[in-house]
Amino acid sequence: MTAGGSIRPVAAAMIVAALALPALAGQPTKIDFGDETVGAEPKSLVPVVGIWRIENDSGKKVLAVDGRQWREGESSAEIADKARALYGERYAEFLDRVQAYAYFPYVIAPNIQDFTNGEITVRFQGLSGRIDQGAGILFNLKPNGNYLTIRANCLENNLVLWKFENGKRSSVKWVRNTPTATRQWHDLKVRIVGTKVEGYLDGKLYLEHTLAQPVSGRVGLWSKADSHVQFADYVVTAAD
Repeated sequence: MTAGGSIRPVAAAMIVAALALPALAGQPTKIDFGDETVGAEPKSLVPVVGIWRIENDSGKKVLAVDGRQWREGESSAEIADKARALYGERYAEFLDRVQAYAYFPYVIAPNIQDFTNGEITVRFQGLSGRIDQGAGILFNLKPNGNYLTIRANCLENNLVLWKFENGKRSSVKWVRNTPTATRQWHDLKVRIVGTKVEGYLDGKLYLEHTLAQPVSGRVGLWSKADSHVQFADYVVTAAD
């Protein structure tokens, strides 16, 4: 994968236009895939790592990460253009970190530049994956590529708060015995209040943790390795 090269004007213009739409406190930012094209990359979210595309589920357009074609170290198409449009002059720092450890697929919501407090919700269903069937909400994404994510896993029936820092992933809080059946839709929610993080699965609070520092950064969706997972009804509600 090549990190350099000139930015493609059309791709960059689409991302920059999305960046111009700020997320207002108390007003949900809902990402609907109804106007997307089945089989194509999403326009409403920016794929950074892995293969992301729009699929059809019982007549409804949903976002899918397709780990069946996953290869370690594989970033998404036109990643240099996307990184430059998202982070401007600091795009190289972000890009270096993505390329160094592209094991976990994720997409970014481009119109939410700095999420600090509030709720993020999404519906998901795991379809396949022998290594993982992971579905996560990514938050606190920094220009250097560090981030946090709360993820459920249909193979492991657990809910985990992970941190990705300086090229390494480690668990922050691990909760077992969280029923997450494959090929069934589930609700995942993250609630942030200052340094407090809460993780909900199917409406039940399972995970609570207090961070050392407040959350501040971009948000998105996350997965892992060979997971084939569908996502729908992604909503970000920022609070004061």
